[in-house]
Amino acid sequence: MNFEGLEMIAVLVVVAVMVKVLEQFGFLEGITDDSVDDELEQSMVRHRPEALEHLEAETKFTKKELQILYRGFKNECPSGVVNEDTFKSIYAQFFPQGDASRYAHFLFNAFDSDHNDSLSFEDFVMGLSILLRGSVQEKLNWAFNLYDINKDGYITKEEMLDIMKAIYDMMGRCTYPMLKDEAPRHHVELFFQKMDKNKDGVVTIDEFIECCQKDENIMRSMQLFENVL
Repeated sequence: MNFEGLEMIAVLVVVAVMVKVLEQFGFLEGITDDSVDDELEQSMVRHRPEALEHLEAETKFTKKELQILYRGFKNECPSGVVNEDTFKSIYAQFFPQGDASRYAHFLFNAFDSDHNDSLSFEDFVMGLSILLRGSVQEKLNWAFNLYDINKDGYITKEEMLDIMKAIYDMMGRCTYPMLKDEAPRHHVELFFQKMDKNKDGVVTIDEFIECCQKDENIMRSMQLFENVL
């Protein structure tokens, strides 16, 4: 596992898996497939016209992309929402060599913008739009929100350690060479040496964004998945 640009590892894992989910559900093929059933698309527009128009205005997706994403989402989630257990099971299939449950918990909370313990289609595409097509500022805000577990506006060492342990647990045997038990704490210390400019023991959103924007590795990593849709 390469730890250059440590601050974006969690976000890259998010995007990589979301791309796999899109591929599995047929989203990527469908968006570029002109043979999509127009009648089905129109039925979805009639079913949720206001929501689709709102999401087109609020996201970076076109109406056609939203229609196809909605079709796939409803096929896999007929109830229209995803609870945390289902979300964890989706994530677990991509990391059979490790335990993804803890990381999936943090990610679920980051996507659950209205904090109602379920992910709707709106939650899904709003987050996906930021991760795939958002501005640098939007992506960094999203990343900070993921790390800020208790949503108090600060990243503490305890929060960052929880995230890093979850990543190590999820990657499991994929890490080579095998990592020592103290590795997560070591990388948290590196994170704070770099980010905590005033040495007050917490990282603010301003410190986080300023430091990330000055790091070429981080900026480069944020562009890896910009053209997947």
